[in-house]
Amino acid sequence: MPEEWQRPGPTPRQRRIDLWIALGVTATAVLNVVMTRSTGQFIWHFRPSAAEHYAWAVAISIPLIWRRSHPATVFVVVSALFLAGQIRGTQEVQFAGGVLFATMYALGAWGRDRARAKWVRTAVIIVMLLWILVSWLLSLDELGKISDGRGPFSPALAALVSTLLVNVGIFAGAYLAGEGTWLAARRQHQLEAQAEELRAAQVQAEDRAVVGERVRIARELHDVVAHHVSVMGIQASAARKALDRDAGKTRAALSAVEESARTAVTELRRMLGALRASDDARSSETPFVAAGLDRVEELLVRVREAGLAAELTTYGDPVPLPDSVSQAAYRIVQEALTNVLKHAHASTVDVRIRYLARELEVDVADDGRGAPVPSAGGVGLIGMRERVAVHDGSIETGPRADGGFRVRVRLPWELPEIPAQRPAEPAAHA
Repeated sequence: MPEEWQRPGPTPRQRRIDLWIALGVTATAVLNVVMTRSTGQFIWHFRPSAAEHYAWAVAISIPLIWRRSHPATVFVVVSALFLAGQIRGTQEVQFAGGVLFATMYALGAWGRDRARAKWVRTAVIIVMLLWILVSWLLSLDELGKISDGRGPFSPALAALVSTLLVNVGIFAGAYLAGEGTWLAARRQHQLEAQAEELRAAQVQAEDRAVVGERVRIARELHDVVAHHVSVMGIQASAARKALDRDAGKTRAALSAVEESARTAVTELRRMLGALRASDDARSSETPFVAAGLDRVEELLVRVREAGLAAELTTYGDPVPLPDSVSQAAYRIVQEALTNVLKHAHASTVDVRIRYLARELEVDVADDGRGAPVPSAGGVGLIGMRERVAVHDGSIETGPRADGGFRVRVRLPWELPEIPAQRPAEPAAHA
């Protein structure tokens, strides 16, 4: 990108500035010609006509108007006029050198074709140095007549060296200044481009965050609603069947439906309230506490109310788990039980929680028909896999050898490191 980049042309404001600068320089150069003619100080001992003298001053200054919009053309024109004025002996001296410097600088700073800008400046510098050498050769006779020199060098050699040093310094300064300005403009462009890329990346990150939040909300809504609605559907079916035969069972089933509905609404309100609340508002209220492994038994109570024989067994010594791991395990158990109620047509379900070395294993197995959903790729299983992937765990789902379906999940976790205690030193004897 750095080599292909081209600096944009001047803005309308910069063009207006160039116009006023060119007019000011032209007027000052003409005024300088007036003063030169008034004092009779003609550097080449040639007295040009007033019209010709003024014309050269105007011609070399006016091109400054286009020094940034057409830098290469302006530099070549000014250089040609500069040399022609010196050869003719009608050039305005003081301001002409400044104009040549400004146009060389402008070509370095604004030239869109960098290769052409370098070759044009290099060619003009070589031509100018050759002209200095030719002028020195033509003035050898006059320099040889100087007899009052007091330096270690001859007048001719001293004149050549001093002229070369001054002009090389001017040309090098104009060349390097133009390059430095162009490089600064390129760096500014790169910074702006990087800033734009960062802004675009930030927008994309925000979009991804929004999508991720929507997915998370959808998963939470599915986990919260599906379980309780499944229980409600089974209980409502049981109530319909027992409506005419057993009033007690009907009342129990309807009570279970009512309780499940209330629980579902309560959890929905909790979750949506937590999502809507700002951090400040949430900090001033009772914090939202998500369900964890300590509430798995509540899930089994509703499953038993739906008519299934459910059993919960815990292996190992329970240890405090990270909240995220406990919540993920709870939601996985909830989703697995929901699938059992909706699809398995099972009579029993067995939930086992094992506390292993730096791992939590959750195992939910039933004796149903062996497939939780028709394609084994429903939203529930996808949600389980996403939760497991977040914690770098593993999940196994599939039919059991002796019938039914099993969901087995392992979630790694880490215990906080406890600094080892140094053994007590034996007491010193008197």
